[in-house]
Amino acid sequence: MTSALVRRPATPEADPPLVGLREIREAAERLRGIAIRTPLVAFGGTPAGAPILLKAESLQPVGAFKIRGAYNAIAQLTAEERARGVVTHSSGNHAQAVARAARLLGAHAVIVMPSDAPAIKRRRVEADGAEIVTVPPGSGERESMAQRLIAERGLVFVPPYDDDRVIAGQGTLGLEIVEDVPDLTAVLVPIGGGGLSSGVASAVKLLRPDVRVVGVESELAADAAESLSSGRIVRWDAERAGRTIADGTRSQAIGRRPFEHLSRRLDAVVTVTEAEIAATVRLVAEDARLIVEPSGALAPAAARFHAGEAGVDAPIGTVVAIVSGGNVDPERYLELLASPLPG
Repeated sequence: MTSALVRRPATPEADPPLVGLREIREAAERLRGIAIRTPLVAFGGTPAGAPILLKAESLQPVGAFKIRGAYNAIAQLTAEERARGVVTHSSGNHAQAVARAARLLGAHAVIVMPSDAPAIKRRRVEADGAEIVTVPPGSGERESMAQRLIAERGLVFVPPYDDDRVIAGQGTLGLEIVEDVPDLTAVLVPIGGGGLSSGVASAVKLLRPDVRVVGVESELAADAAESLSSGRIVRWDAERAGRTIADGTRSQAIGRRPFEHLSRRLDAVVTVTEAEIAATVRLVAEDARLIVEPSGALAPAAARFHAGEAGVDAPIGTVVAIVSGGNVDPERYLELLASPLPG
């Protein structure tokens, strides 16, 4: 289904300005040699014949886009702040990104992770020298533990998404898409906490306001769709949001700053089914020869199964779907490769 967005007018006297091109371009400079310029891989076309390209962020050094925002945020800390160490909470990809960025910048990282985080993500966090603190599933548990560690140890918090430095870092992905696809007509981007979608929507709309930017969620974790259609942030409980196999998007609510960005820069939100997510993991492997985790399959699933709803089913121009990550346990991946195709 597609959710209609409540457009939120700018109120400069009450709201801080949104992330702009200057911040995104400065982030791109910081990320030179850290994040790679990921390729665009063919993924067939929409029913009307528009070509679909996948922005393969699964090929980043940490296997996901998160290195962009995490490094950009930590790189802007003072030397004193980095010496105190950093902390974050994450189910996996942001955890890996903070661990890697902290190691590269000489800071100790403490990562609060849920007990059900994929084992492969935990191993990679530990491989970068980060300290893991485990809590029960649910972002509320993660957030409270992170705040406790900040109070007890003086650590500096690196938000997963609700931070302009993180949004600007993720926006470099949108910058690359616009530069690399001259006939770009639409970008599909997954929504978890909203940092990636905010950054991508900002870069694309500021450079190409004619290009359609559509967020994608699982229908079982569609808190952003509900928030943007109601004009206020709606919080889902952990059990409800945790039903989706797209574990990287189980945040219970989008952040305040992402809400402000998406309310003014996103065109629509489309939801996809769990069966479509699982099938798309298989289709991306077969058609594009990329390993993709369920969260990373959201945007390709919308392109393949919901092009009409997303408003991208036209034979003019190219559609880009962002593959946000490829960190998935091998055993789980084998199960997903056997998923039946819907219909």
